[in-house]
Amino acid sequence: MDIATLLGLFIGVSVVTLAIMTGSELSIFLNLPGFLIVLGGTFAATLIKFPLSGVFVAFFVGIKAAFINERESPREIIDLTMRMVKRARKAGLLGLERISVKNTFFKKGIQLCVDGREGAVIRKLLTSEMELAIQRQEVGEKVFRAIGESAPAFGMVGTLVGLVQMLSSMDDPTTIGRAMAVALLTTLYGVLVAQLIALPISDKLEAKNEIEKANRVLIIEAIMQIHERNNPTAVLDILEAYLPEKQRTQGDRGEDDGDDGPKTRRATDK
Repeated sequence: MDIATLLGLFIGVSVVTLAIMTGSELSIFLNLPGFLIVLGGTFAATLIKFPLSGVFVAFFVGIKAAFINERESPREIIDLTMRMVKRARKAGLLGLERISVKNTFFKKGIQLCVDGREGAVIRKLLTSEMELAIQRQEVGEKVFRAIGESAPAFGMVGTLVGLVQMLSSMDDPTTIGRAMAVALLTTLYGVLVAQLIALPISDKLEAKNEIEKANRVLIIEAIMQIHERNNPTAVLDILEAYLPEKQRTQGDRGEDDGDDGPKTRRATDK
């Protein structure tokens, strides 16, 4: 679970709600016609921008990615790679089947090695799968960004509707307040949907997609090193180039002694 997303939404909604309640009643900021204009208009515009088959899938994929963390850290990937390399040098590529791998992308690469595929073929297959996976995840980001762009616009549409209603009924003072509420509240709804929900989630999805892409590039390089059964010390040097310098190991490099676990010392966080 991504606590940051939940915490951000909770704080944002709480601050806005408390600010409203300190100066007036919350009920006066609830307007169903204005909410329907923003929600319905934004949803309609999103359907126009994207294929129907992809909108709902991208929406739920985006929600899942925004609220759930399922990715391994690069350090964990490197540690697993070191175990794999030592096992491959000791028992051959077939011996890799005995090591449990949770990451499905990593697991597929190991299976390709076990199946005896050539290195160039493995790299091509994994690269293609990475690009397609990232492309699917980017659709979710685009859907939320489109929602963030459309919501304020339909808030303005609601404002114009409210102003027209108000100006067309100036002879009846009892209707002016309701029309003015629609005019102002739809703009408020549109801004809140865009700035508090849609655009922040879109930015988070973009950041997570970059992390996912970097991890998959690291995994592809790790799979190639395992396939070639290179020396663990050389493998560690190659893979740790993908890490920030403070996260790299120091001192001994863990020579190939036939052990399944990498003999590495992690850098002390400063």
